[in-house]
Amino acid sequence: MSIRFLNHYVRASFLLLAFFEVVILLPSIWLAIYTIFLGWSDLPKESIEATWINATIYVLIVTASLVIAGLYRRRQSQERIDIFYHIAAAIFLAALGLGIVLYFIPDLYLGKRIFTADIITTFFALLSTRFTFSYLLNLKALQRRLLILGASNRAKTLENMHDNFNQLGIHIIGYIPIPDEPILISNQNLVEINISSLQKYAIQENVDEIIIATNECRDNLPFDALLSCRLLGIEVTDILDFFERTTSKIKIDIMDPRWLLLATGFKGYFLRKIGKRTSDIAISIILLILCAPLLIFAAIAIFLESGCPIFYYQNRVGEGSKVFRIWKFRTMYQNAEADGKARWAASNDSRITPIGWWLRRTRIDELPQIFNIIQGKMSFVGPRPERPEFVETLAKKIPYYNERHRIKPGLAGWAQISYPYGSTEDDALKKLEYDLYYVKNYGFFFDLMILLQTAEVVVTGRGVR
Repeated sequence: MSIRFLNHYVRASFLLLAFFEVVILLPSIWLAIYTIFLGWSDLPKESIEATWINATIYVLIVTASLVIAGLYRRRQSQERIDIFYHIAAAIFLAALGLGIVLYFIPDLYLGKRIFTADIITTFFALLSTRFTFSYLLNLKALQRRLLILGASNRAKTLENMHDNFNQLGIHIIGYIPIPDEPILISNQNLVEINISSLQKYAIQENVDEIIIATNECRDNLPFDALLSCRLLGIEVTDILDFFERTTSKIKIDIMDPRWLLLATGFKGYFLRKIGKRTSDIAISIILLILCAPLLIFAAIAIFLESGCPIFYYQNRVGEGSKVFRIWKFRTMYQNAEADGKARWAASNDSRITPIGWWLRRTRIDELPQIFNIIQGKMSFVGPRPERPEFVETLAKKIPYYNERHRIKPGLAGWAQISYPYGSTEDDALKKLEYDLYYVKNYGFFFDLMILLQTAEVVVTGRGVR
């Protein structure tokens, strides 16, 4: 089950897991100290006083490392070897982050033995917790049981995603056909009952939630039966709300325009915008200072490889469908589009230089967009800006495409970390589903999660073209 947490839908099981992991991490320093000193008597008084600060910083660093390592993504492998590798990567990042903090704040250093014991304790504690979580997630007794009302095209979309739902701890009991609607569901998944006995069947099968997946016309819905189930505590949810809550995207191909009009979200609070702009400027200044050596190195490398120009300017569509010029390091050979025809980037694109390939893989080519953020043309998080030539074509073929221009485009985005690089119109539709979800639900917590998960994309090179 997913719950709405600071404008973003988060799996309740992951919130519970995060709580238990914090509970485990907080006392880990004390356990390491007790193990090393075989008690508290030999520990210096100053170290005891600094322990609470150390514990707080340690929890924050390890939690951020778990997010960066992809251990809080909705869809992830539950294989033990994959869990082992991801936790090992998270512990490595945590040790590196803690080392940096202790370098700048040496007074927090408790000693090499405690540091090592804490890292080892944390690794095995997280490993056992994750293995237990993975085991419980696969227990059918603990899965959320869903009954689908409808067996037409909307319900078929759910049937096509059965494997994904199993990974999310969801068990679909079956699909109840509705009169006057075509049946597209496989026979083995159909539930043949009299609709008047819906309440009895839901109780018998321990149904947790009923998903309404009928066609847009709702005149044939069994309102009395559904109301009886609702009053018994069984949730009744529209399929679009279910998709948004479960997959963190808005399913455009089955969307009723009235749902978009009446759905919660799409709120442009003044303080919300001011907070986002303030954080954009603050992060931009910090990044410019930290990344100055990388910017200089990239500029020199491009110049030595293929001369000037160092930067590449390109028109993109921003907030309010206004066109602006985006800054990037040049990664292609000069005159790569000499014929004036805009092209999608492709895998192993022959137009990309060797240095350009490396800059793209590390995302360093995107760093000059910090200046676009300072100018107010972009934000750190938002839908990625597209070229006007592509927008004109896509807006004609994909419904609601221009709605992604309701807010400023971003250097990082929900679609970028949720969907691989897209170079077709079908990919553009899939990414738009994530973009609209972000436009509807963006907030500080959601932005922070996206930035942390973007770090995983940068480290692994996932989705690079």
